[in-house]
Amino acid sequence: MKYIIIYLAAISLLLTACSTREKPEEETQQVDTIPMMVMQIQKCSRLYTAEYKVHKIVTHKDEMALKGTMLSKDFNVAIPLGQRNVAIPMDATIKASIDFADFSDKNVHRLGDKIEIILPDPKVELTSSKINHQEVRQRVPLLRSNFTDEELSKLEKQGRASIVKDIPRMGIVEQARQSAANMLIPMIEQAGFEQENITITFRKDMDVRELVVGHRS
Repeated sequence: MKYIIIYLAAISLLLTACSTREKPEEETQQVDTIPMMVMQIQKCSRLYTAEYKVHKIVTHKDEMALKGTMLSKDFNVAIPLGQRNVAIPMDATIKASIDFADFSDKNVHRLGDKIEIILPDPKVELTSSKINHQEVRQRVPLLRSNFTDEELSKLEKQGRASIVKDIPRMGIVEQARQSAANMLIPMIEQAGFEQENITITFRKDMDVRELVVGHRS
């Protein structure tokens, strides 16, 4: 009888052990990292992604002319040795930035382990410009006076407008997009996504001129 009790106890321990091994492991709860990732991107606020330094020489010439009417006919005659010339060296800084103020989970598309981030359009603007007045060159004949500060200021504004007009042809928008992707990919990887599964896209139908602050067609 003693042996039967020991035998039954052994069977009970064996069943208990099997029951323990066969019990399914508790499923690990998956943490949704998207909201945290969105918050991290929003913290970027305005992200400057590209910067260009531009050196431009603004040139201008004008002539002194004699205008009037003779025998009911108008005349406009350039006076010899009356042409003034000026060359104004200008240094300007152009920056491209992306504003994440309105970035939300609507900008994130996830399919399994793949993720697509749709970024806002970059904005490009001329942030500063200055003239090296010591290098301004004027050629003024004896019959003319030097360019006034008001005239030089007006020419500087024309130079700024010319630089802004040329921005769409500089390629800074594409550089801004690439830089933004390079900055954000490590942040997305920290959220648990493999680099090969990350896609960063921008608006396809954009007109580069729309992205230039202060640009006028």
